[in-house]
This record gives sequence, C-alpha cells and structure tokens, in this order.
Amino acid sequence: MARPTGNAQFKAARQAAGYRTQQELVDALAARGIHIGLRQARRYEAENPPLPQPDVRQALVDLLGRPLDELGFNVPPCAGPQAAASLIAPANRGPLRTASAPQPATAGADFSAVTRAHRRLYWTVTPAILHPAVAAHATLGGQLLDATTGRTRQALAAALAESWLLAGRIEFFDLREPDRAGDTWVRALQAAGQADDALLGAAILAHMAFIPGWTGQRQAATERMVAARTYGRRGQAGGHFVAWLDAVEAECATRCGDTRAALDLISHAESVVEDADGRPTPEWMDWFSPIRLAAFKGNVQLTAGHLPQARETLLHVLDELPGDADKQRTVILGDLGAVEAAAGRPQDAARYALRALELLETHWYATGLERVRVVRRALGPWEHEQYVRDLDDRLYGWGAVVSALAC
Repeated sequence: MARPTGNAQFKAARQAAGYRTQQELVDALAARGIHIGLRQARRYEAENPPLPQPDVRQALVDLLGRPLDELGFNVPPCAGPQAAASLIAPANRGPLRTASAPQPATAGADFSAVTRAHRRLYWTVTPAILHPAVAAHATLGGQLLDATTGRTRQALAAALAESWLLAGRIEFFDLREPDRAGDTWVRALQAAGQADDALLGAAILAHMAFIPGWTGQRQAATERMVAARTYGRRGQAGGHFVAWLDAVEAECATRCGDTRAALDLISHAESVVEDADGRPTPEWMDWFSPIRLAAFKGNVQLTAGHLPQARETLLHVLDELPGDADKQRTVILGDLGAVEAAAGRPQDAARYALRALELLETHWYATGLERVRVVRRALGPWEHEQYVRDLDDRLYGWGAVVSALAC
C-alpha cells in the first residue's frame, strides 16, 4: 500500500517557487502582512487541507504562481465569489478542469502508452508540431486524474508528470520560452508528487535548475540542484542518474563562469556513470548516456579554454552519437566550430557551422542554432572572407529565419 503523500500539489508549488521550507513560506506571507504560523502552513501540506481564509488565498496564489485548485485545495461552490476569483493565477493555467466519468483500471496504461510515443517522437518531429499534441495529452491526463484511484491513479500521475516534463523540455530547449517552461515544470512536479515518484521529481527539479543556470543565477540554480539531489537520494538513484545530475550542475556552473567546479563535477560523473549498482535507469530518461556526458565535458573544456582537449572530446562524441541524435549533433558541430574559431582556424569553424545549419533545416533545435550563432560572433574578425559570407547566406536564408521565428 502506497504511503500517504499529503498535499503534494502544494508542497511541489512551494518548492518550485523557491521556498525550501514551510517556515520560509510563512516568512514570505508575513512580509505581505499575512500571519498564519508554521502549524497552519503544515496543515496546508497535509491530507485534506483546510481552505485558507480569503486574504491568505490570494497571497498564496500570488506567491506560488498557481491557481487555488492547483494547490490542492477543494473550493466548494458555497465558498463565495472571492474564493472563485482566487482560482485564477497570474500565470497561464490552461483550461479549467471539468468532471470526468470514473475511469477503468486500463486508463493508466493507455495514457502511458501515448506518453511513451511522444517521448520517442521528440527526437524526430518538429517541436512546434509536437508541442501542442504533448500539451493536449497532458491536459487530458489532468482531467482523468481525479477520475482514477489506487495504482491506476499512481500510474496515470507518473505518466502525466513525464508528459509535462517533455512539454517543458520542448519549451525550454526547442522553443526558447524559459518562463513558460518553468510554469510547465511546476505542473510536472505536482504530478510527480501525486505519483510519489521521487526520481521523476529529481529529474524535474534538475531541469528547473537550467532556467536560472543559463542566465548566470548560480545560487538559484544550486538551490534547485540541492533539491534534485535530495529527491534522487530518496528515490535511490543509481550511478547513471547521479552522473546526469552532475552534468546538469556542471553546465549551470559553466554558464555562471565557474569552469573549475564544472570540470570537477564532470570528473565525478565519469566515475559513476557506468556503475553497475543494480538500480536500473528509468525508462523515461532517454536524454542521457555516457556519450552525452562526453558532450557536456567537451563544452566545459571549450569554455575553460582547453581547446585541444575539447576538440578531441567533441570529435569522439561526433563519431559515437547514435543515428537518431541529429539535435545533439547540431550542438556538437557548433561547439567544434567554436573550438576552431578560438584556435584561429576560421575556415574550419565556418565549415562546422555550415554542417550544423544543414541539419537544422530538417531537425530544428533552438539550442543548436544558439551554438551556431556563438561561432558566427567569434568569426567577426573574418566577416569579409567568402567562407563567412557563405555561412551568413545559410544562417540568414529563408529556411533558417522562418524556423527561428516559428519557434
């Protein structure tokens, strides 16, 4: 029998909003003139939480960025207009929930099958086409969740968390919409809480670290990684999973200018990534492998100025990437171009960037285009050379420009 999870939706929203403890949330409410006490905050995270008073409701919605019914509170029709108004959060919350008929025991497996299909399609389908389908599927899962019980509900909640995680990945890495991705990953975290799946929670929190990490906010990224590692330990994460957490934190550290810490993290990841500890890697974790760890390493070496080592690492990755990894291949080609530009080999840099652009015409990936643009900026001293003009013709061709604007 699964252990009670309490009000997992409220807890997930609190953590995602940056309040690591219930006391921190109490303090934030007090700063707004709302005084509830730690005991009351604990009741909000318990089973069947009491409906907050009207002034507290609105403060919670504002602080946590979620509508009241997505914080795990049951708002009865007789609660009055003020309670109804607080169902609306500042962020875009999608369609309101409507009642669903009780679902059969097969609902969890049926929903999960579509989630798995979307996960596979991510590597080949244009992001702007796939995303609406993934988001609609996740919305359906949210509608069905309250119409299931027991193991069916747990299976459905886990698949729902995966769907929201994938939707957020598309928004962040492919569509370059970090704010939207953050809101989506809160939904994913709430669903993982409903499933009581600690490893899914760890994966979602680590993805959330990318948002501040990519903009140089080291402390915020570190706090999310601490939470991710805590959930990973709770879920008895194996070496492969721990290595991915190391790689995520290394990328955040790199973007925050701390390549020494990043290289230490990569070194630890290499020591554990293939640990045969009997704990299988989750099926849904299809975005990481030892060769993708090497890709993280090559980028850190490039940023640290270790050009010969970066070149060797990245060429190895390029040779070993699987055939369906064209999105990742665009990133590697971009990084190789940046290596050659930094090494004073502009023609080789332009050649790698052109190869990346050729792939982007059929396998769009905003992160890959970002890497190409880094190369182009590095080629500024040679911008009047014909090979750079050829790169510009491709970079600003109709296909590339339309794809960039569409995403």
